[in-house]
Amino acid sequence: MRVPHTRRLTIIAKDPGVRLADGAMLFARIEIPAEELAPGPTGYRVKVVDFDATSGRLYKPLQHYQAPDGTLVDPFRAGDGDDVGGLAEAHQARLLADPNFHAQNTYAIVMRILARFEFALGRRVEWGFNGHQLHIAPHAFLDANAFYSNEDSGLLFGYFKGKSGAMVFTSLSHDIVAHETTHALLDGLRDRFTEPSSPDQAAFHEAFADIVALLSVFALPEVVAAILGAPPRGKDDGGKIRGIDPAKLTLAALQNSILAGIAAQLGLELDGLRGNALRQSVLLEPDAGLLARDEFAEPHRRGEVLVAAMMRTALTLWRSRVETLGTFEFEGKGGYYNLDRVIEEGAKVADHLLTMAIRAVDYCPPTDIDFGVYLAAFLTADAELMPDDNRFRYRETLRATFASYGITTPGGGRCADDGSWRAFDAALPVNYARSHFESMLRDKDEVFRFIWDNRRVLGIGTRATIKVGAVRPSIRQSPDGFFVRETVCTYVQIANIFGSEVKSVLGVDRPPELETTRSITAFGGGTIIFDQYGRIKYHIAHQLNDGPRQAKRLASLGEIETAETAFDRRNRFALLHAARAGD
Repeated sequence: MRVPHTRRLTIIAKDPGVRLADGAMLFARIEIPAEELAPGPTGYRVKVVDFDATSGRLYKPLQHYQAPDGTLVDPFRAGDGDDVGGLAEAHQARLLADPNFHAQNTYAIVMRILARFEFALGRRVEWGFNGHQLHIAPHAFLDANAFYSNEDSGLLFGYFKGKSGAMVFTSLSHDIVAHETTHALLDGLRDRFTEPSSPDQAAFHEAFADIVALLSVFALPEVVAAILGAPPRGKDDGGKIRGIDPAKLTLAALQNSILAGIAAQLGLELDGLRGNALRQSVLLEPDAGLLARDEFAEPHRRGEVLVAAMMRTALTLWRSRVETLGTFEFEGKGGYYNLDRVIEEGAKVADHLLTMAIRAVDYCPPTDIDFGVYLAAFLTADAELMPDDNRFRYRETLRATFASYGITTPGGGRCADDGSWRAFDAALPVNYARSHFESMLRDKDEVFRFIWDNRRVLGIGTRATIKVGAVRPSIRQSPDGFFVRETVCTYVQIANIFGSEVKSVLGVDRPPELETTRSITAFGGGTIIFDQYGRIKYHIAHQLNDGPRQAKRLASLGEIETAETAFDRRNRFALLHAARAGD
């Protein structure tokens, strides 16, 4: 028997508030990696344990995800042919009331996001904790919150009584599940992005999770169709062409359609959880001075700027792609576009931006992320896989849109004219002879030896401890089937110094409030990208002695004590989401 590589499971396409014209909820059957599931469902990367800490109740898991002959089944599929769109009202009600469907919904969405990360990065991706399986509690507690906990190795989803009096389950919201999954994955890729550093770093985790969540949802054609008010294709419609009024495809109209999609159940029932913040991001008009305003110093407000820039980029590109489509006369009116092509183009834009948004993380340094650095990483990731950007000008649009929100790539000669990272200078005297690249694909010690042997060429001082964080061979695939083989290595510099050493080690004047005998910890680090032949393609670094960067970091920390304070990884995201809900 042929072993399938993927399976399809039924989920709620966005959340229970997104409805079709006839009032039916929008469902989808999504493809995820195939595996033989244990009760939970439990697989090799995800373990659902449906325990409600508020009531002390453990829900009995569904047992049947495989038929007796080993065939993989979708236990909540409505029937033959009902792959997408609305389901019968009775079936909808049964799914909403069934805790096992809630468990399947979370499992399937988590696996979909994991698969997207692994496709984008071209390798297996680790969670941000020491373990293989992410634990998921679909009904963890009675509270209007949902969060990722590193210490608990899991995602915890709350439930609450909404303003209408009906129970609202965060585990049924596609973008909330995707958002929390992204936290767990980004924590594994860049574990120091949660440390105190700069206003941008404080905002980045939440903003990046919002970006992945939104783009992953709008990459589903079913969702794009729903926000445009298009009914699902009927089984017997003969595939006839459907038209859409061009007035519905202006930038403002598309923006309003996205807003309608966000203002669904969670947006209406609890603005603060995520709905209100996401609406603010979509509504935020371009203004290069936003990030300098006091109100955008708060992490969740600051993150809205990055999300706004990405969403406006998506809408602009969608509009640009639609304009390349031909128009025709429809129901006696001219200038109409093919509705199904418009839906397809919208999903394509979201899908491409999602892949690049994830892939960009590999081109970021391991410490002190800021929005401009992320933009350069995004442009680099896209240029590596799509050198020719002339048709739709994705990178040009992205760069211009981000600049309109005050986000620009780093200066100082670090970037090329197109905003991507400047390639490593091949003329520099790098010593490759003492290292074995085949070993470097697997061995952190071999990578450390390479870095140590070439520390002067790489601009790495010896005053700090150097720790290799990760060695990740990757094979990335472009839309046209082109493959790029790279090895991504990260290292961190950690310097425990006294105030008297700030000038000599960090290259910055000692702040007056920092006593000479006071100890602090400073960080530097970099990402080295090797090509398939073991030669350096990029060295993307934040050097320890980068005075301007270290000065900004010390200033952003406020009181010097913040630099020494260990923060609570268990509650960080829970507290951040609670603060966001309080706005």
